[in-house]
Amino acid sequence: MKLFSSEKEYTLIIGSGRLGASLANDLSEQGGNVIVVDKDKSSFRKLSPSFGGLTVIGDATNLNVLNEAQIKKAKTVIVVTNDDNVNIMISQMASKLFDKQKVISRLYDPDRKSVYEGFHIDLIYPAILSVNEINRLLQA
Repeated sequence: MKLFSSEKEYTLIIGSGRLGASLANDLSEQGGNVIVVDKDKSSFRKLSPSFGGLTVIGDATNLNVLNEAQIKKAKTVIVVTNDDNVNIMISQMASKLFDKQKVISRLYDPDRKSVYEGFHIDLIYPAILSVNEINRLLQA
């Protein structure tokens, strides 16, 4: 895999579902350098035809796959698979094994937040975001 030139920062996105692909497309359209990892090759079909980043097929819980995606050179790691356990594991690996300072992870079950304590990982909760947005719309 040919990586971006060494002076360019890039974002590593794990998971090319609706959210991961949308993020990758947006970042790419804004001129950002993006690498997307997913274990299912067909998931990359969600990427825009104009997507200018790179893709890696593989299970990101595997250190070899993360090394292939050159996680050590990524400025930001965003973990948005559809499985909380996978997101937790990859986020912790990125934070502790690869010393990534900016890790963002999706967590469906807010009750599992304690698993992330001490890892300096930013979390997004789709359920809480949806509740907040519905409440905002109800107030309008």
